[in-house]
Amino acid sequence: MACEEYYTDDELDPGGLCRIHGRPVDCYEEENYFFLLSRYQDRLLEWYEAHPDAILPTFRRNEVVGVIRSGLRDFSVSRTSLTWGIPLPWDPAHVAYVWFDALANYLSAIEYGRDDERFAARWPAFHLLGKDILRHHCIYWPAMLLSAGLPLPAGWAVGGHLLSGGQKMSKTTGNVVSPIDLAEDVGVDAFRYYLLAETPYGQDGDFSYEALIRRYNGDLANNLGNLVSRVATLVAKKCDGIGPAPGDGGELADVAAIAVRRAADAWRVVAPDQALQATWSLLDAANGYLERQQPWKQPQGPLVDRVLGDALEALRIVATLASPVLPETAQSIWARIGLGGHIQAQRLPGALEWGGYPGGLPVAVHAPLFPRRC
Repeated sequence: MACEEYYTDDELDPGGLCRIHGRPVDCYEEENYFFLLSRYQDRLLEWYEAHPDAILPTFRRNEVVGVIRSGLRDFSVSRTSLTWGIPLPWDPAHVAYVWFDALANYLSAIEYGRDDERFAARWPAFHLLGKDILRHHCIYWPAMLLSAGLPLPAGWAVGGHLLSGGQKMSKTTGNVVSPIDLAEDVGVDAFRYYLLAETPYGQDGDFSYEALIRRYNGDLANNLGNLVSRVATLVAKKCDGIGPAPGDGGELADVAAIAVRRAADAWRVVAPDQALQATWSLLDAANGYLERQQPWKQPQGPLVDRVLGDALEALRIVATLASPVLPETAQSIWARIGLGGHIQAQRLPGALEWGGYPGGLPVAVHAPLFPRRC
C-alpha cells in the first residue's frame, strides 16, 4: 500500500480500495509483534477530557475521541515479510514497522536516553501533521508515550490536504503540482503566503494557479508591495530620504493594536489565514490613511513627517507580523526602512508595540517587492 497502513474491510472504499489513494490494497499474512493499544483506551479518553484544546482544529479532537470511544485494536509493531528495516533487538527475524519506528524518532532525534538536559529542553513538543496520519499521531503515539511513562505532546495542529482537481495530490494518482516550479515562478514567500492565506488551516484546499496569481497581484503586489514603494518614494521626496519617527498614538496606532491582538490570537490557535487577515487589515488602514492625508500634496514639514512616520511604523509592525509567512520579504522591508539586524530576532510582544520605529534612519527606494503578474 502506498500509505503503509493496516486496514480492515470496513475501512476500505467499495471494491477494497484505499480511501486515500484509490488503489487496491494488498493482503498480507505474517507473524507480528503487537502493541497493546486497547490497554490505553480509558487513559487516552481521560487525558483528552482533561486537555480539550490539545488538538487543533477542535473538530479533529472530536474525531480522535470518537475513534477511541469506538474501541481500540492492538496494532502491529513489526514485519517479517520485509528484509529492509531496523531489526527488533529481541528478535532479529522481525524489523520494526515503519510507523512505530518513525514515531519513536521524535524522541531519539532530541537525545532521549543520551542527553537528559537536551531532551528536557525540547520535550514535550508541539506537532504539525496532516489529517491522514491523525490516528498515528493522536492515538498510537500518546499511547506509546503513556506506556513509556513520558509526557504527552504539548499539542497537535492538524492540516488538511492540498487538492488538485478535487483530489489529494499524490504521486500515485499523478496529479501533483510541482512546488519547485511554482516557487521559481512567483517566489517561495508568495507561494507560502498563498497556501496559508487561501484556505483555513485544517480544511482541504483546492490548488488553483489563477487563485495564486490573484493573491499575488492583490495582496502582495497591490497592497504590501505598493505601500512599501509608495512610502519609500515619499520619504525620498519629502524627507530627503530619512524616515521620520511616528507620532504617539493616533488612527494607525489604534488599528495596529487591534491587528496585533487579532493576529496573536489567531497564531495561538494555529489559524494562519486569520492571522494574515489581521495583518493585512493594518496594511489596508495604512494605504487608506495615505490616501486621506495625501502627503504628496503637502509642503515638507511636521504634518508630512507625522503621516510618513506613522506609515513607516505600520510597515515595521506588518513586517514583524508577516515574518513567519514571508521571512525573506519581511527582512527586505526591515532593511529598506533602515532597521538593522534580523527581523526574526525581535522579541514579542514588545516588538509589536506602537512607537518602535526610531526615526532618523535612511529609507531606501528599490525595485518593487512583487512585480505584478499578467
